[in-house]
Amino acid sequence: MGGPLPLGDPAPVDGHLPADLDIDPAADFGVYLHVPFCRVRCGYCDFNTYTASELRGARQDDFADTLTAEVRLAAGVMDAAGGRRTASTVFFGGGTPTLLPPGDLALMLDAVRDEFGIADGAEVTVEANPDTVDDTVARTLADAGVTRLSIGMQSARPHVLAALDRTHDPLNVATAVAAARRAGLDVSVDLIYGAPGESLDDWRASLEAAVALEPDHISAYALIVEDGTKLARQIRSGVVAMPDDDLQADMYELADGLLGSAGFDWYEVSNWSRGVSHRSRHNLAYWRGTDWWGFGPGAHSHVGGLRWWNVKHPAAYAQRLAARESPAAARERPDETARRLESVLLRSRIREGLAVSEILGEGRKAVASLIADGLIEGRDAVRGRIVLTLRGRLLADAVVRALTV
Repeated sequence: MGGPLPLGDPAPVDGHLPADLDIDPAADFGVYLHVPFCRVRCGYCDFNTYTASELRGARQDDFADTLTAEVRLAAGVMDAAGGRRTASTVFFGGGTPTLLPPGDLALMLDAVRDEFGIADGAEVTVEANPDTVDDTVARTLADAGVTRLSIGMQSARPHVLAALDRTHDPLNVATAVAAARRAGLDVSVDLIYGAPGESLDDWRASLEAAVALEPDHISAYALIVEDGTKLARQIRSGVVAMPDDDLQADMYELADGLLGSAGFDWYEVSNWSRGVSHRSRHNLAYWRGTDWWGFGPGAHSHVGGLRWWNVKHPAAYAQRLAARESPAAARERPDETARRLESVLLRSRIREGLAVSEILGEGRKAVASLIADGLIEGRDAVRGRIVLTLRGRLLADAVVRALTV
């Protein structure tokens, strides 16, 4: 169920936005739809997700109707704030969106289309567990307007999947990819490295298996130990060892080299694609700081410099909407300093980087030493951009600290 929600100012019951927001009606606008259901809870997961036994008063079969009620409420809020925005990207995340019948996902997508509109050529992504995708699911999603499937492969090694509490059959990854291809969908596969008991050879096998699937996009994330998770408790009690930083660095370098030789270009620290056209436009919008509206329990939103987040539990979320109230729990309006720091944190992670002019004070003085230390590209810095080297990607947090002192 994840950690606690952040603190913030009270959100109005009707969800209305302040009148003085800096909203650009012509700018890209993303829509995120959070489906919080999972069959089992993975030991490393800190997302706002719920198994059947944890729902306590909420029903999966009512969820699509509940979320479409929030979409309708949001449309009215945007009207009052100056006008609705057409969605340039839509992303179904979770949880496991494909635990719901594909018709329910189509219903939610239709609500977005009816209330906000979806731009021609929009990227529409659905995250999926490999065991939940077959030809019928893939075709139904494609017919509804989905363009991209993001499949949670995580590893090709059964013992690594077991260490992560993943229950899918590794053979079903290829089945899911093939079904998505037959439906005409773009395909991304997600991997995790650094799991307990995973060797460098295990990781190589997973990378090679992922490349052999011929996806358009691959994400590779280092395993992070989040407080409150089963994995954190296992490490604290000595059942498993803490992920080894040096091994994870070796795994990252292996991924970058192997994926690069297979035709994938890195465009964000943990993401590679076959050319610009297959980059995740929705996630790039997050890293670039553009606006999005997040629907569903615990979902976060950002419009015109204002941020807010919904109540976490599906039952509380449904109760709010049944009463025709906004599910927003609280909101905040970061000041200029906070927004600038966040921009450095996010934009430094992507290949296009950020302008040197965005770096202020002592941070600007650090640029030369970061070049000398091999952490940022010297040629790009001369041209006015901060772009991480491979070594810089491994030490991205240190680069951000240096740039924001």
